[in-house]
Amino acid sequence: MKKIFKVLLFLIFAAALVIALIYGAFALITKDAVLDESKLTNYSRSITVCDADGNEITNASLIYKRKSVNLNDLNKDTVNAFIASEDRTFFKHNGLNYKRMAKALYKNIVSRSFKEGASTISQQLIKNTHLTGEKTIKRKLSEIKLTKELEQRYSKQKILEMYLNTIYFGHNCYGLESAAEFYYGITATNLNLEQSATMAGLLTSPNNYSPFKNAQKCEERRNIVLKSMQTCGYIDNEEYKNAVNSPLSAEKNQDIGTDDYLTAVFDELEDIGIDYYSLSGGSKIKTFLDVNLQKHIENLTFDSDNSVIIISAKGGVKAYKSTIGSARRQPGSTIKPLLVYAPAIEEKLLYPDTKILDEKVNYSGYSPENYDKNYHGYVTVAQSIANSYNIPAVKTLNALTLDRAEKYAAKMGIKLENDEKNLSLALGGMKYGLTLKDICDRYSTFTNNGNYGKSHFINEIIAENGKVIYKAENTTQKVFSIGTCSLMNDMLLQTAKSGTAKKLKNIPFDVAAKTGTCGNLQGNTDAYCIAYTSEDCIGVWLGDKDNTPLNITGGNNCTQIAESILNKLYEVKPPAPLNVTSGTTTIKIDRDEYTNNNKIILADRAAPMLKTKEIKVIKGSEPKLASTRFSCPTIEKPTINVKNNAVFISLCQTEYYVYLIERESNGQKIQVYNGEWINNFCDEVEDGNYVYYVTPCYCGKEKTYYGKTIKLPAVNIGTKTQQPQQKIPDIIHWDWYNE
Repeated sequence: MKKIFKVLLFLIFAAALVIALIYGAFALITKDAVLDESKLTNYSRSITVCDADGNEITNASLIYKRKSVNLNDLNKDTVNAFIASEDRTFFKHNGLNYKRMAKALYKNIVSRSFKEGASTISQQLIKNTHLTGEKTIKRKLSEIKLTKELEQRYSKQKILEMYLNTIYFGHNCYGLESAAEFYYGITATNLNLEQSATMAGLLTSPNNYSPFKNAQKCEERRNIVLKSMQTCGYIDNEEYKNAVNSPLSAEKNQDIGTDDYLTAVFDELEDIGIDYYSLSGGSKIKTFLDVNLQKHIENLTFDSDNSVIIISAKGGVKAYKSTIGSARRQPGSTIKPLLVYAPAIEEKLLYPDTKILDEKVNYSGYSPENYDKNYHGYVTVAQSIANSYNIPAVKTLNALTLDRAEKYAAKMGIKLENDEKNLSLALGGMKYGLTLKDICDRYSTFTNNGNYGKSHFINEIIAENGKVIYKAENTTQKVFSIGTCSLMNDMLLQTAKSGTAKKLKNIPFDVAAKTGTCGNLQGNTDAYCIAYTSEDCIGVWLGDKDNTPLNITGGNNCTQIAESILNKLYEVKPPAPLNVTSGTTTIKIDRDEYTNNNKIILADRAAPMLKTKEIKVIKGSEPKLASTRFSCPTIEKPTINVKNNAVFISLCQTEYYVYLIERESNGQKIQVYNGEWINNFCDEVEDGNYVYYVTPCYCGKEKTYYGKTIKLPAVNIGTKTQQPQQKIPDIIHWDWYNE
């Protein structure tokens, strides 16, 4: 019995020691965690946003930021929406939900991560106002300590009120009051059931569930909150059904400084994963904004929905406006240089001067047409791009193959869906499409030596203590060689001078451009002009967000807007010329083969200048086949006849060649003709046997090139045999005068 007592006593002592050690370790680890009331009630959180020059453009957390809401003034649906969504047992626990914590701990152990948090509203308030977003044991223990102190010091009502006044709702809205003003233009006290559920639904992921960015996801999340409210008994079935069937009533209030550029800045802030709650008052966001350019594009006149973006070659967005937000649209012909022609040049399938037959085609039922409903015969790649012909683009993609096109798309961050992997991709046929920023980022690859990188609105973020906590990185992916980029720049320069973007032809500096239009017989739904210089890329989109057909085109309306922006952008100093030579070489090709047979082969080294044509190709992709028709003259075998004891030799007609004719008799060979082509050479000789030799020649500037000598059949003059003549000449009908 004494032995059992000793063991029990030892176990109690050991347990007490373990508990003491745990408490000691807990106290030591959390000794720096101190509850600060000023942090709990700081409802004036703000972030200063600066332009590219460091000047403040707005105190971006809205003019309503200093207003807080009193919990007692909110209607019950608003309070219940947050309770049902975030912490159903809020009024029952003492700050910690041990059951949820144990469940989360088990899941974290199984997954070997800290994915599950099991935070109550009290814990979230502490984490958002006192701690960082890092997932460590120390941070979690500090959270537990401060949550216990919070629950001891404040009532549940006060904790919930502080929570609602500090929580982040996206678009730089901290607190329910500023969120209600931003999303609905009303005070938080006037939020109805549908609006309250929408607000509560945002908290899971403000960026993903914003009604202005993802209305469908926002509505789905709102309905989940409403279902939770019904489950908790806060609303009955009829209230639930009415609210679920209600459309989203959020409407951006444009009178409180929420312009498009700032919206994009805070969208990017959420995308880069910065903890919103770490950006306390005094934090600063430096952007790439050019205020003058922004004012210019905002003052432009538009007759439809529109989107305009200006991105520097270094990847900073200088100006941006959009009535469709960051919606993805069909890119139309703007995709041709990116996924068709540049990859085909990179793969050495063609050159800018390669000719493609523009004709009616049918690929298993797919028969594309040109926008003008005509066929244009053989056209060069450069002409196909400049005039935005569809059939040559489809033919090129077919030769390139969809697999290789997909490889280049992936390098530029474009993921093709299975039903997008068909030849209509050459004309911009995509399921989801691209944003205007996406398209411009890909075109900037041509000015960045073939390296693709995403552009940014935010340059850097500086915390209140002056520490830079984020800096935009220009991470890039190599897509094309510099030679391919030079050739594409050159062809797109021609597009701006004489092609579909020729409204830019009077711009007094290098600008490359590509237009695009999507639509049907009733009108066009999307029109583009992408124009770029060595320093900037400009994107213009016009259309209707609901896809209503309009009378717009990329080459007309969009290009006019691009011209206005280019003139404003470089009103002080023009940009440097575009690179159109690096990685390329100029070669001479045989002009006759190119003109008559649509073939690109190297010109003969001895060819006269008029018989050559210069084209530009990537170094290392020069054609292997070369002409030899001047350095090694070749002709068809001449014919020889005897008439009235004279020898007649018919020579094939050639240009630039001269003929050397030799006569052999009795073992001696003499030259009887040396000159330009004549139709019939006549040699009057005495009776005897003769053999003639014909040698074509080309007289170059420095030397004469001799072709292969052709030996003609022997002839006999003045004998009965009369070879090779086999019949008596018709003297009566013989036109001897013209011979």
